[in-house]
Amino acid sequence: MMTLYSGTTDPFSQRCRFVLFEKGIDFQIIDVDMFIAPENNVAINPYKRVPVLVDRELVLYEANIINEYIDERFPHPQLMPTDPAIRARTRLFLHRFENELFSQINIVEHGQQKAANTAHQTISDYLTQISNLLAKQKYILSNEFSMLDVAIAPLLWRLDHYCIKLNKETDPLIKYAERIFSRPAYLESMTPAEKAMRK
Repeated sequence: MMTLYSGTTDPFSQRCRFVLFEKGIDFQIIDVDMFIAPENNVAINPYKRVPVLVDRELVLYEANIINEYIDERFPHPQLMPTDPAIRARTRLFLHRFENELFSQINIVEHGQQKAANTAHQTISDYLTQISNLLAKQKYILSNEFSMLDVAIAPLLWRLDHYCIKLNKETDPLIKYAERIFSRPAYLESMTPAEKAMRK
């Protein structure tokens, strides 16, 4: 049985929990408190971070790598496209999410006020672009649920927590987020602490 070492409020860990529940497979979760001796909790990850997936002798870290492995090992329902070009486009999207969107969260949480204000605006602008895409299709990649939706959902859940305000142009994004949040696998993926982030 696979074991996921997971932070209870970590959005990257939630991505992995989301995929595992989408697949409907047997696994166990070990909650990790990263504020208490992280070097002891995730010694199997040289970066001392969660998530970490252990599957027999295999140890993986970094959410996107973990999720692609799960998707390839348990291909139903498939979350990465089968077409190589579209799969490459999906990976490029994921890379951009990390560099242009999730990198700003670290600034929001730990940066100086001026930098945090700029990061808030950057996130809001990026989400407005995504909203324009969602005005034309049901999900980010196409009309089929994919790994891109998995990746962005934990951030959308935490918008209030991060004090990120959306403008009127983002109605398609808001409707999209509510569809994602109503998925049974998403509901199962949330910890009590994550549920408390959005009231």
